[in-house]
Amino acid sequence: MELLQSILYISWDVIKNWWWVLLPFILWRPFKFMWLWWRMEKWMYKQKKVLLEIRMPREVLKPLRSMEQVFSAIWGNTYDPPDWWEKWWEGKQYDSFQLEMVSLEGKPHLYLRCSEGRRNAIESSIYSQYPDAEIEVVDDYTKYVPQDSPNKDWELWGTDYQLLKDDVYPIKVYSKFFEERPETPKEEKRVDPMATLFEGMGKLGPGEQLWIQISAEPSISHKSEPAGDFVKKGQEIRDKLAKRPEKAKPKAIIKEAVEELAFGKIPGADEGKEEKDLMKALVPPEMRLTPGEKEIVEGVEAKISKRCFKSYIRFIYIAKRDVYFGGAKAIPFGFFNQFSTENLNGLKPWPKTLTKIKKYFAIKLFGKEIPIPNFGILRKRRLFLRKRRLFFRYIKRFPPLFPRKGGTFLLNIEELATIFHFPGRTAAAAPFVSRVESKRGEAPPELPVE
Repeated sequence: MELLQSILYISWDVIKNWWWVLLPFILWRPFKFMWLWWRMEKWMYKQKKVLLEIRMPREVLKPLRSMEQVFSAIWGNTYDPPDWWEKWWEGKQYDSFQLEMVSLEGKPHLYLRCSEGRRNAIESSIYSQYPDAEIEVVDDYTKYVPQDSPNKDWELWGTDYQLLKDDVYPIKVYSKFFEERPETPKEEKRVDPMATLFEGMGKLGPGEQLWIQISAEPSISHKSEPAGDFVKKGQEIRDKLAKRPEKAKPKAIIKEAVEELAFGKIPGADEGKEEKDLMKALVPPEMRLTPGEKEIVEGVEAKISKRCFKSYIRFIYIAKRDVYFGGAKAIPFGFFNQFSTENLNGLKPWPKTLTKIKKYFAIKLFGKEIPIPNFGILRKRRLFLRKRRLFFRYIKRFPPLFPRKGGTFLLNIEELATIFHFPGRTAAAAPFVSRVESKRGEAPPELPVE
């Protein structure tokens, strides 16, 4: 008993006199988070952003590979990772841009929001493939609705999106919607997924708006980058799907020495002999894949072979309360559902940001889920705060979990071109879609310049 008391006394004496030694280890992570947030916020307020409206050409006869090339060029123009000084002191972040498809009272618009310093490079990337398009700086459309929405006059509904599966699985890309043939690039051959969106946007009336936002931040596959070892993970999943045998890990020298002394086994003598004989007798694993399995392997390989963007997708339907129509949310739901497949990947609303609160929530107790009612007052308050948060993050172009990390996923240039591109007049024949009605021509060579 006396020994125990002595131990407790000594322990308490150590804690009382040396407790402060643990503080740096305990406070390091919160300090790191707050420091980076402070520096990042100062850097973000210094950045000047511009909103560019893109008026589509009258006729878009180029294949969608052209839009893929646009995003490939933009990736190179915007990829500028910060070094350690820029990250820890200046607060520099990876530069991102936002693609926005918006309907303002039934009139669809295409916008691209980027840093002012990147504007010329991004415009050049678009003009290189679509020289007949028109791009101009416009005011931010989000400023023309009350900034405290939802309120007594305005209501909104929206959500962020997430992938159904891991990032390495692709969504349905444009090559799956139709077969592009360079020799006959006619609009009539296209089954354009954006036609559904534009037709739905054109049905909105006065006081109604639909905002769709796609943020893209260039990323590269490396341990030190936000994407991590994306390609390596994709290759591992591909090999597993293709049923390729795993490479044998080299044995430790001590283990080989023990096997040789105890059992007389010569290292590497018979290793892999049986497997090689069996593989010669049987068909290679790649040849035994079903058509569906082969499609998945090809999809994963195609996804990891192209440049990727760290992305998030969201939409907001906002309208005056006297004209608010809840069924309008089916327009973006139907649009994004087109890119989902059962065997590969797809997009689905993220329950954490969906502006809908269930009447019951479940808690796990002793391995069982017990439903707990969401009381009316609390449910309404949570719903209101969720709508406010979604609206704030949209107009500020912040990620879903800002200031914390998360809520993003990787889309490559092919997937991005599938979701956002310029549909031709035949594919999207709606008369309310703003287009360039005449082609731009060069000035006559004899025109005086002074």
